[in-house]
Amino acid sequence: MAQNTRTVGTPTKVTQKHTKGGIGESTLRPDGTLKVTGEFAYSSDMWHEDMLWGQTLRSTVAHAEIASIDISEALAMPGVYSVLTYDDLPAEMKNYGLEIQDTPVLAHGRVRHHGEPVALVAADHPETARRAAAKIKIDYRELPLVTDEASALAADAPLIHEGRDDHHSGHVPHPNIVHRQPIIRGDVAEARKRADVIVEGEYTFGMQDQAFLGPESGLAVPSEDGGVDLYVATQWLHSDLQQIAPVLGLPPEKVRMTLSGVGGAFGGREDISMQIHACLLALATNKPVKIVYNRFESFFGHVHRHPAKLWYEHGATKDGKITHMKCRIVLDGGAYASASPAVVGNASSLSVGPYVIDDVDIEAIALYTNNPPCGAMRGFGAVQACFAYEAQMDKLAAKLGMDPVEFRQLNAMEMGTIMPTGQVVDSPAPVAELLRRVKARPLPPERQWESAGEGADVRALPGGLSNTTHGEGVVRGVGYAVGIKNVGFSEGFDDYSTARVRLEVINGEPVAMVHTAMAEVGQGGVTVHAQIARTELGVTQVTIHPADTQVGSAGSTSASRQTYMTGGAVKNTCEHVREALLERGRRKNGSYHPAWAHAELLLEGGKVVTDGGEVLADIADILEDEAIDLELEFRHRPTVAFDLRTGQGDGHVQYTFAAHRAVVEVDTELGLVKVVELATAQDVGKALNMLSVVGQIQGGTTQGLGVAVMEEIIVDPKTAKVRNPSFTDYLIPTILDTPTIPVDVLELADPNAPYGLRGLGEAPTLSSTPAVLAAIRQATGLELNKTPIRPEALTGTL
Repeated sequence: MAQNTRTVGTPTKVTQKHTKGGIGESTLRPDGTLKVTGEFAYSSDMWHEDMLWGQTLRSTVAHAEIASIDISEALAMPGVYSVLTYDDLPAEMKNYGLEIQDTPVLAHGRVRHHGEPVALVAADHPETARRAAAKIKIDYRELPLVTDEASALAADAPLIHEGRDDHHSGHVPHPNIVHRQPIIRGDVAEARKRADVIVEGEYTFGMQDQAFLGPESGLAVPSEDGGVDLYVATQWLHSDLQQIAPVLGLPPEKVRMTLSGVGGAFGGREDISMQIHACLLALATNKPVKIVYNRFESFFGHVHRHPAKLWYEHGATKDGKITHMKCRIVLDGGAYASASPAVVGNASSLSVGPYVIDDVDIEAIALYTNNPPCGAMRGFGAVQACFAYEAQMDKLAAKLGMDPVEFRQLNAMEMGTIMPTGQVVDSPAPVAELLRRVKARPLPPERQWESAGEGADVRALPGGLSNTTHGEGVVRGVGYAVGIKNVGFSEGFDDYSTARVRLEVINGEPVAMVHTAMAEVGQGGVTVHAQIARTELGVTQVTIHPADTQVGSAGSTSASRQTYMTGGAVKNTCEHVREALLERGRRKNGSYHPAWAHAELLLEGGKVVTDGGEVLADIADILEDEAIDLELEFRHRPTVAFDLRTGQGDGHVQYTFAAHRAVVEVDTELGLVKVVELATAQDVGKALNMLSVVGQIQGGTTQGLGVAVMEEIIVDPKTAKVRNPSFTDYLIPTILDTPTIPVDVLELADPNAPYGLRGLGEAPTLSSTPAVLAAIRQATGLELNKTPIRPEALTGTL
């Protein structure tokens, strides 16, 4: 059960307090029932009566020249309408990318990673398309592989991208480094002299997949004007549009995009997958084309979380104050840039953790390699750093003989702390309080499997229903961790969101329509937008228009930003609609009551009322048959890019914090782990919908649990091929793996944010992983510097 602690802060004023279904209430999701009953239409459910099916042929090797491509057998198959290769692309622009346009629509000359798209097929049946793709003959001539830092930066290293001219290429020491961000503050050498203890560690973080359940899919329909309508599951409609239109050779207005049902995202839909391919085939055949990846292809069709190597050094005085920190973070970006530059910025600027450390020397880089491309995933660079710095905190506490929670609290940042980038934390930072809350929670009973009476409940044992142990060699461990995550787009990016709001009378009742391009990927934004409209406009009926590109951009559903940004845009536009309504009311009714001129007027229950509760008019009577319709943009306060030499600059909009306590039971003989509880405390600023808040925190916690004990894409170091592209071999937590996740919610308002809220979806993904690792370390006494933890690491049978 969530515990909601409400603390007085300074949120932006809430106009309405009593409108049913407004902010602060746990209103139900409009799509919730449809999803749990199987009636919700996802993008893979779309259908057009005369549509074709698209299929992508992907490379079977990781790095090779393409000597030849023979499509004749595929074209000769009955039912095949089109086969496309690089030579068939219609526009001069043949690459795309979020920031650096280095990703080819279809491979040309060479392939740079296993599973890279090489050719496309459209056919009248999905099996026909699959068989036709299999008949395409490609002559590959394999090239030397770049798979790690040593091979990427060697003097004779093959260049993944020759002739780079992107805006990062001028400041990196090697062309196989996508981006480098140092952060220098204070004097580490001098601070090191004050340290009574020094600890260092090398850490390895595995490649995690977003593992969303709905595969990449979409339907492209050619239009009479020579353009195309694309219905797709994505995270960022307008970014897709900016990348799609140029490679189709079409103006943006001829590529009309509509969001379809999205079955999860977690960053994996921020990049282009099948969007361009479906459009190309639709335009080539003049027929609707649907593409749906199967699970195998999905593993190759989107980016993953960056695997990382991290080296850290910390020092502390004997009374427990941290003196300095040095670190080097190497992220493997794979064959194409994707979001790697921004991930580097996050990893470096947040690498110190939620602690006061005045003297730091930080370097973070992302590499180009022949491994699978990596980009956005929930936590975005801060996850890898948190895993390492929290292990360091435990090492320091142990070396000093201090309690690990008290040591963290002693060094915890607070409001007014200066970050390593020089930015002042100017809103509440309750790091010490979050730790206090998770530590104070009662521990779950030990050996719960023995509470079943006559027989042990094996589900409570390590190994679960596999029935591998009955409690022999099972040891309990408890671990703690806390993390810091930024909210919103950073480093000078023009981060804005747009909302259109229409207020009109329908059947005698005022109704608000909210139209944004926000991608609803499961986070509950459509629920919150309706709550905001009810709160600000005092209406009961709110319609959410389908997201599309016929309204201005809402930015990406990522970076924990949508409630802040698009929620802020809806609030902002509603406020202007309200003022327009009140001004119309003043013109019509001002002479009848002095309150129109002097009182603070509110909208509540479909009426205009004074702050004392006196009703002045019905909203419907003011509107009559003339709607108020506004579309406005909303921006957060500006940020700046980090200095390329020192890393200084106010690069982030907002910080958010979460802490975890993990309780595990480990069978030390078999190397099996049962996570019994993952208690968490998080400051959310203002909970607009507590039910959704708790769901997000529990979901993020579970994703962090997965990478702690089971989730990793295995890439063969000799071939750079993915070895486990399926849910048979890539394991994710099931309901039997997921522990009790009690949630303690703080609401300490950020005065700079709409309603005082904080973005919250990513923070719990950070600290849950190191908390679980800390608990396993306590149970086993092992150092465990790699994630995920596998049984052989616990039994010494590597």
